[in-house]
Amino acid sequence: MKNRILSRALALGFDACRFTTADPPLAAAEFRRWLAARRHGEMAYLERNAAKRVNPQEVLAEAKTIITLAVNYANRRDSASAPDDSRFTPPAPRPTGIVARYARYTDYHEALAEPLKQLTQHVNSLGGPGTRSLWYVDTGPLLERDLAQRAGLGFIGKHTNLINRQLGNWFFLAEILTTLPLEPDAPAKNLCGSCARCLAACPTQAIVAPFQLDARRCISYLTIELRGAIPVELRPALGARIFGCDDCLEVCPWNRFAREANLMREHARPDLAAPDLLDLLALDDAAFKRRFANTPILRAKRRGLSRNVCVALGNVGDQSALPALERAARENEPLIAEHAQWAIHQIRSRGGKP
Repeated sequence: MKNRILSRALALGFDACRFTTADPPLAAAEFRRWLAARRHGEMAYLERNAAKRVNPQEVLAEAKTIITLAVNYANRRDSASAPDDSRFTPPAPRPTGIVARYARYTDYHEALAEPLKQLTQHVNSLGGPGTRSLWYVDTGPLLERDLAQRAGLGFIGKHTNLINRQLGNWFFLAEILTTLPLEPDAPAKNLCGSCARCLAACPTQAIVAPFQLDARRCISYLTIELRGAIPVELRPALGARIFGCDDCLEVCPWNRFAREANLMREHARPDLAAPDLLDLLALDDAAFKRRFANTPILRAKRRGLSRNVCVALGNVGDQSALPALERAARENEPLIAEHAQWAIHQIRSRGGKP
């Protein structure tokens, strides 16, 4: 039965499929300590559903198995064009921003929904009457990386992300919880060894120790999850990043095994690889929604993306960015106006040079 599920998963475009029990993850206690230390910042939803995250039975009663799945989003163009140091990318004739690789596609929640529905139906048909299953793509109250490691899908690296020996770091996770009992696979062993490249690469030192992340300092948190002002002391470290950050992932030596995306290839959005910062700052709410409909960037809302763009221009912009920033500084949205004023000061203080 496992082989039939695996075959169907691969036929639907998933790159890996592994199985584990629906027992509580071993990292449950560590997760609660992380919450108690407030390292989750403003992500209150993590605290609200903590009881479910540490016990899959709270998500699906009588669950017996969790099927963990990986979908590769590696793109050779990204590797070829990745800057040596994305903190301070030399500006093009007009400055461009850096978007995390996973967000240079149609929203993966939507892209993976249909194959996950089909695979879930297949699982239920194999189990017969009475079998119940739930699927999630990054949205369910699960400690998905810990479950995936227990299933042998990959190992959690020192940067706290999952690493797969065949896919490197570039893949999405999805899960199917089911009442169908299936034999669990062996867990993955950690293969980081003495490597600590990810810790050294983090621009904001958010990886405070191996396997320990303070999300409040992470650029992905600051540019996506944080709704208020970005701490002034961290703004220069953002460089030209306007949505997410890949630095700790990019330096991982396991990426040498990554292969080109399959299922996600047709969902690629090349226009999001290096967007023009001045164009982004000129978007109103309607234009923002049109441009980023069905992409992960929509999550930031216009006020959040404009805030990020102002910081990026403050870091890599020159005098040509001042008129756009001065307009942004007069916005009725205080969050945008304050970050625009900061950017103007940054550009002027260095004589208008990037």
